[in-house]
Amino acid sequence: MTTTAVSPRSKKKLQLQLAHRTRELALFKLTIDGKLRGCDLVRLRIRDVQPGTQVARRAIVMQSKTQQPVQFDLSDQTREAASAWIAEAH
Repeated sequence: MTTTAVSPRSKKKLQLQLAHRTRELALFKLTIDGKLRGCDLVRLRIRDVQPGTQVARRAIVMQSKTQQPVQFDLSDQTREAASAWIAEAH
């Protein structure tokens, strides 16, 4: 019987999914996709990821440390998690 190692990132993602913690899962995925620092994550607004009626495929945030805009792609899983969180919040 072989066992496969599970990365801490995958383990955390699975825990959040199983606990139905949509907010935390969405924030976790946004952090990973955007390689965001905590200070940039807490400044993130819904309009940064959902400028219209759907979650965008790309987001742009102003990085606190460098004061430079950073553009990043949102994976399909991240878009689904963000959409679920936004829908749950409204």
